[in-house]
Order: sequence, then C-alpha cells, then structure tokens
Amino acid sequence: MTRKLEAFLERLETTDTVDDLSSLADVLRGAYGVENVSYLATNLNGQPFVSSTYDPGWAAHYESQNYMLIDPVVRGALQQFHPLDWKKLDWSTKRTRNFLHESIEFGVGKQGYTIPIRGPNGQAAIFAVNHNSSDDGWSRYLGQHAHDFMLISHYFHQKVLTAANVTETIEGRELSPRELDVLKCLGVGLSRGKTAEKLAISEHTLRVYVDSARYKLGALNTTHAVAIALARGVIAV
Repeated sequence: MTRKLEAFLERLETTDTVDDLSSLADVLRGAYGVENVSYLATNLNGQPFVSSTYDPGWAAHYESQNYMLIDPVVRGALQQFHPLDWKKLDWSTKRTRNFLHESIEFGVGKQGYTIPIRGPNGQAAIFAVNHNSSDDGWSRYLGQHAHDFMLISHYFHQKVLTAANVTETIEGRELSPRELDVLKCLGVGLSRGKTAEKLAISEHTLRVYVDSARYKLGALNTTHAVAIALARGVIAV
C-alpha cells in the first residue's frame, strides 16, 4: 500500500458524517496532485451525494446546458463497469468537442479517469480524477496511481453508504480462508508470483482462488475484488 493511500484511508476511517465526507475531494486533490476529484452518488435514500472540487460555475453551466445527455464520460459510465480513460472515449461530434473545450476553460483537466460503481440495491456512483498532463505523462501517472484510485473509490463509496444510513445487501457466498489470504497479499501490493510463493501454492492454484473470489464478490477484476473486500471489512491491509 502506498503512503498516500494509507494516509487517505486513515483519514477516511475517522470521517463519519456526510458533511465531513463532502470535503474529502479537496484532500485527495492535494494528495495526488490532480486538477480535480469528483464523487457523485445517486439513490441514497432518494438523495444524491456530491464531493467535488469542480468550479461551481462549471457545475451550473453543465446543468443549464443539459450536458449530462451528451457527456461521453457519463454515457460510458452508464454503459459499462470498467474504469474509463477519457482520452479513449468518443469525442468525435462537434457538440462533444465543444463540451470538452468548455470544460477545460472552466478548469477541468484535459485528461481524466472515471470509475463507475454499482450497488445491489440500485445505488450508483461515479468517481473521477482529472489532470492536465500530456498523453505520455498521463499514461505514466495512471500506471502509478490507478490501483489506488480503484481502492479509494470503493472504500469512499462504502463510507458514504454508512454515513447516509443506506443498507447495502451483500451478495455472494462467504470467502474461504485461502481466498482471503490471496486477496490480502494482493492488496498490499505483492505480485501474483510473490503471493504464490508466500502462500506456498502454484500460480495456477492462485488463479483458481482469485477467480473464485472475484465470482463470489461480483468483481470485474482482481483489483476490484480487493477493493470490495476492503470496503466490506472482509480484509485489512
């Protein structure tokens, strides 16, 4: 676990109210050196929840122009579960290009990364960070921090559900002790090879445990499985 991630999770652990949680986007922006951080959740007892560093003028302009209807980031987040790298989305229409240029004028970074989050009771959330780096710089940045953002997004979401008194039904069967061991090792940053060596199992057996844990947790990938397990308190790293 990186020092930045550990420090933020410690801060998050001691934050218990919705009002206090709303200020944590500023904390994350400073810690990770990005232009903006935004978290938006819907269907929380009928109320949305927002923690964002965006310029309020941009938020008002976005709403007045009904940009949610054409925003490639929002459309992509609604259509898939995997994280979205903004530069890989479709910005080919004139309106989406104008939208992108306007967002940059309001201080939204030209590069971005969005993680869609789904809950079994209809909860939905979007966690996003954006930056003004070059394409190459952004690729390097994501290589260093994408894992942290996956964990933070799900851990943050779980905290919001708790603070808003939203009961989330946990689906899936209980993880076995070995599956927990595997997720914990991967959660602290060990490679698959090092994890297999530490647990004295083959990498093939490791893959079986990982795939089983992902299935039980309903996770999209290994990092997602670790994030869900952490958010539910099933493992600690």
